[in-house]
Amino acid sequence: MNKDIQILVDKGEMLPLMEEFYTIQGEGFHKGTAAYFVRIGGCDVGCHWCDVKESWNANLHPPTETSKIVENAKKHSDTIVVTGGEPLTWDMTALTTKLKAEGLQVHIETSGAYKLTGIWDWICLSPKKMKLPTKEVYERADELKMIIYNKDDFRFAEEQAAKVNKNCILYLQPEWSKRDKVVPEIVDYVMKNPKWKVSLQTHKYLNIP
Repeated sequence: MNKDIQILVDKGEMLPLMEEFYTIQGEGFHKGTAAYFVRIGGCDVGCHWCDVKESWNANLHPPTETSKIVENAKKHSDTIVVTGGEPLTWDMTALTTKLKAEGLQVHIETSGAYKLTGIWDWICLSPKKMKLPTKEVYERADELKMIIYNKDDFRFAEEQAAKVNKNCILYLQPEWSKRDKVVPEIVDYVMKNPKWKVSLQTHKYLNIP
């Protein structure tokens, strides 16, 4: 990457764009609604069960001008979901400022491991044990999405739920490869602890991106 492009990436004026696509939100509070997804490359959180590991290496994804991302996004939907990788690896100020200037609703899906930048209408926080969220993200999160891979994840979920704001909606979501085992455990847990809700990756059942 040449020096001039690197400066723009560091400012968030260009971002390593992995992919962008129009689909149905499959998870959490907004599941079932149409949205345009912008997947930003780069993540060092390192979840072993991540289903988009190809997003981890930012160098594999071309630095793209935020204005071009916005131009594409506004053609498809009023709701834009910024995901990754870990989008907060980068400064999200420029991208979200331009999206909001077009009157769009802007959501983020994040582990919260890095400084919260950008203007967000909805923050989906999905903490990971390897790199915990910042205090600000806990305070600002609209939904907490905890991925359940094994029994210890229920303990971790409660630990994280104690840190978010009182209005944050709490979700338990099975890790896809373990769904047959953990779904019954999640159902049982939510029935005993009704402050939680069940989230499923409905887009995978629908066989869409």
